[in-house]
Parts: sequence; C-alpha cells; structure tokens
Amino acid sequence: MTPERNRLREAFLLLASLWRLIRGQDQRGRKVRWMIGLLRPYRGRVALMFVAMLLATGAGLAPPYLAGQVVDAGIVAGDIGALDLIVAAFVVVAILYAGATYLQTYLVGWVGTRALQDLRERIFAHLQSMSIGFFTRRSTGVLISRMTNDIEALNQLVTSGVVTMFSSTLTLVGVVAIMLVLDLKLALVTFLTFPLLAVASVVFRIVSHGAYRATRERIAAVTAYLQETLSGVRVVRSFGQEPRHATAMTELNAANREANMKTVYLNASYFPAVELLAAVGTAVILLYGGVQAIDGAIQIGVIIAFVGYLQVFFDPIQQLSQLYTTYQQGMAALDKIFDLLDTEPDMVDAPDAIDPGTLRGEIEMEGVYFAYADDALERERRGKRVEWALRDIDLRVPPGQTLALVGATGAGKSTFAKLVARFYDPQLGRVSIDGHDLRGVAQQALRRQLGIVPQEGFLFSGSVRENIAFGRPEAPLEEIEATAAAVGATAFIAALPEGIETEIGERGVQLSAGQRQLVAFARALLAEPRILILDEATSNVDVRTEKTIERGLERLLAGRTAIVIAHRLSTIRRAGKIVVLEGGRIAEAGTHDELIEVGGPYSRLHGAWADSSAA
Repeated sequence: MTPERNRLREAFLLLASLWRLIRGQDQRGRKVRWMIGLLRPYRGRVALMFVAMLLATGAGLAPPYLAGQVVDAGIVAGDIGALDLIVAAFVVVAILYAGATYLQTYLVGWVGTRALQDLRERIFAHLQSMSIGFFTRRSTGVLISRMTNDIEALNQLVTSGVVTMFSSTLTLVGVVAIMLVLDLKLALVTFLTFPLLAVASVVFRIVSHGAYRATRERIAAVTAYLQETLSGVRVVRSFGQEPRHATAMTELNAANREANMKTVYLNASYFPAVELLAAVGTAVILLYGGVQAIDGAIQIGVIIAFVGYLQVFFDPIQQLSQLYTTYQQGMAALDKIFDLLDTEPDMVDAPDAIDPGTLRGEIEMEGVYFAYADDALERERRGKRVEWALRDIDLRVPPGQTLALVGATGAGKSTFAKLVARFYDPQLGRVSIDGHDLRGVAQQALRRQLGIVPQEGFLFSGSVRENIAFGRPEAPLEEIEATAAAVGATAFIAALPEGIETEIGERGVQLSAGQRQLVAFARALLAEPRILILDEATSNVDVRTEKTIERGLERLLAGRTAIVIAHRLSTIRRAGKIVVLEGGRIAEAGTHDELIEVGGPYSRLHGAWADSSAA
C-alpha cells in the first residue's frame, strides 16, 4: 500500500471501529457503553451539544456550495442582486458556524469535565473499598497512574475527541452526499480509491492497538517507580544509591520511549500523505471537470464547489487521523481503568451484616488458620507446602483485659492483630467479638470502635490538631487539647511555631519519630475505641518519650480491651495475659509471674531482654 493512502486508511479504520462499538460487536463495546453511561446525568446538555454540533456541521458545509453559486448565479450570469444575496447568506452562515462551534466546544468541555470528575470519584471510592491485601499486591504508583495518566488519556478522548469524532463523521457523510447530488460522475471518479483504503484498515488496527496499550503500561511503570523512590528517598540517600536509582529510571524511561516511538513510526508518514492525496484528487477534479466544462456538460461553479468540498473532505480525514492516536490511547486507558473497577473487593460485608452497637470488647479465636496466600487451602489439598502465618489458634480475651503478644520476628503477632481488625479473614476457623463472627459484622461498625497505633504512626499533611482529630473530626478543641495532655504531648506541641495549628507536612515530616508517635497515641485516645491495638507502638521512641507514653497508656488502656505487641518488658509486664507465639502457634500463655515460674519460652525471652537492657 502506498504511503499516501495511510491517512485515509486510518480514518476508515476509526469509523469502522466506532461502528462496531456502537453495534456492540467489538469486545470493547460493553466498556464504551459503560463510559457513555457516565454522561447520563448530563443528558440534557449532551442533547444540546449534539444540536450545536449539527448546526456547526451544516454551516461548515455551506461555503463551497455558496462559492460555486457566486460564480454561476452571480458572476457568470451578471446578476448583482443574486451576488449580494449569496454573499449575505455566506456571512449569516459564518456567524451561525461561529456561534454553534462555541456552544458545542463549551458543552463538550463542561460535560466531559464533570463526567471524568465522577469517574475519578468512582475509582477513588472503589479503592477505598478494597482490602488491605489488595494494596499489598498492587503497586501504589500504578494505582496513582490509573487516577492520573489514564484519566487524562480519557479526558483527551472525551473532550477533544467527541467533537472531532462526530462532527468529522457528519462532515464526511455530508460532503459525499453533496458531491453525489452536484455531479454523480465526477463524484464517483473522486471516490475511486476509497474502497481499497477500507480493506487495509484491519491490519493497521491490530498493530496500533498493541502499541498504544504498551505506552499505558510503560508510563504506569515509570509512575510506580517514581512514587516508590520518592517515598523511600531517605533510604536511598543513606545508602548512597542515587546512581543505581537513576540508572533504573533511565531504563524505564527508555522502555517508555521505545513504546511511544512505535506509535510515532505508525503515524510519521500520515500528515504529508493527506496533502499529497488531496492534491492528486484536486488534479483529477480539475482535469476531468475541466474537460466536462469545456464540453458544456458541467458548470464552472460546480467544479469550484467540488474543489472546495474535496478540501472540506480531507480536513476531517486528517482530523480523524490525528484523533486515532487519541482514540487508541483513550481506549487503552479505558481497558486499564475497567480492569481496576472489575476487581471485586475480597473483604465485603455479608448481606445480613449487623451493627452490634457498643462493644464490650470480648475477643475469641477458635481453630484459626491463616496464610497470606489466597490459594492456601487449595495448596493444602494438593499436598503442597503452605506457609501458615497462624495455625490452630484458640484464645479468649475477656472484655477490658490487656493481652500482650510476644515472640520472635515472623511468629505471627502482627497477623493476629490484623485478623482482629478484620483486615483479613482466616482460611479456617472464626474470629469473633462479643460472640459475633466478624464475617457477619459490618466493617464500619467494627472499625469505628477500634483504635490502632502501629510501630510508626502515619500522619497526614495538615495541622497537629487535624491529625489528632482524624477519627473524630467534630471533636471540640478543648477535648483535643485535653487528649494531647493525657498522652504527654502538650510540651512539644506548645513549642511548635503555631502550637496545635502548626502544619506538619506530608507524613508528619516536620516532627520527630517520638513526636509523631505521641500524636498517633492522642489520635487513638480521642477516637474512644473499645478495642485498642498497639503494634510495637513504642519500639521507635527514646526512653524518655517511652516513659511519657507509658503514663498516657494507663489512661488509654483503662476499661478497654487491648492487644499489645511489644518487645520491651515495661509494656508487657502490666498485661493481664501474655501469649507467646512460635511459628504461628501459641507456645504458652499466662501472666508474667506464671510464665517466669514455668521456665519456658517466655522465661528465655525475658532473660534475653534483661541481658540486653543491662548491657
């Protein structure tokens, strides 16, 4: 196929793809219809937009015909009145075209912006509904790319693509119809090459689809690596690994460049080819039409109109060719977004999930087995080895008791706490609170009575006050300040430039580790949880800060069921029950004195801690 036919071929390809999408015969038809469904709330403006589009298209088709009439009815006929009337009509058409084009452009932008805003909110709400396990399996940067790069690609398709897609199609149909009416033979000569272009379109579609999908995957990889590197910049700096990360980014950028260059190669020859093909068509019209005019078989104005309409014909062809890039990128982005939205949450409330009301805080595990592999039970049935994080756990924690979990790294302590918070469900057995299996308890009802202080408290950008009040945004300032005083955070807050209203930056970067942890404790206390989980919450603070936190813990733990994961004796000794985990199993359980007397694993751990403290 000659290069000059590529642009027309691409336009035919786009029209064929759109027709299959509309009829639902394309595999993407369901997705496109779903995307069109985003416009349903704005259908009134969408209808007005199409009316404006029809007016603009009709007005845009009138000038070549009027130019021909100026020659035949005005100049050749020597009729000044007809000439004035036609020129006046031309001016009216131009004004109508300008007004309709403004209206359609404004409405497309208005509708597209709001539809994509709705889509962003839908994706964000969907992400908020996913389980913790989903985020351990998916790269944060890739998810960000769905919300940014892919939405932007759809934005280009919806806002700039819709007008071009429909107005250019209407223009093509209008030009073909007008040419056939003006002169059938001249029109058929002009259209002679078009069937060949339609036949070749399928091959190009297959090649370009894969190329544009690859560009979405490559930019997502770049975004993911950028997010991870920026989040871990302190680690990168401390180990002096900037060159290695720069090299990795260069490789990812090179892969992104190569993917994009494939699309460049596919499009590089199209634009001059259109001009060449338009010139060839014009030459054919002038040659064939000129001979017909000399023989008196056709009027001169018809030839002028044909030349004008040929240019009008090739303009939408060129626009559709340019749009094909936007179309492919947008459809590749839609595939990615749809894959995300099609991912069902693996932690959902049962249809009959209950709100148990105010919890007493009794926790019970019965025959609990849990592994992080989703196919753990299937692997077990096949006789394959399964890494159980917890196995055969039977335990009851009375309301108001503090349970301390101890054991080596990887023993299952944090996993135990995650099951209580219902971040995961066990593969076997049941976890219940106040006698209710957590699978039958509404997650929101559970979480609003649950407080968690992790090893490193995550703080949001904003003020100290906003972070402490995160769980209860409506809490009055006096109560927030009283809570901060209860955990011993008043002194450092008062020393900040703007006190409790000081902005602390992303992740609380302007605070020390100990200060961040004090804010995290205050946040948990203000939320008034019935069940409190402290996951090595004091392991990253100095001794002085730990003493301050311990004084706050006395109030924080009072009257609440608590699960404390800690390595420091001072936190563990006051627990009502201590459970030692080894390899995901309960090795022994009891009070501090009972376990020391037995002389088992806890006694050995206690001895090791005592020796390290003395050293």
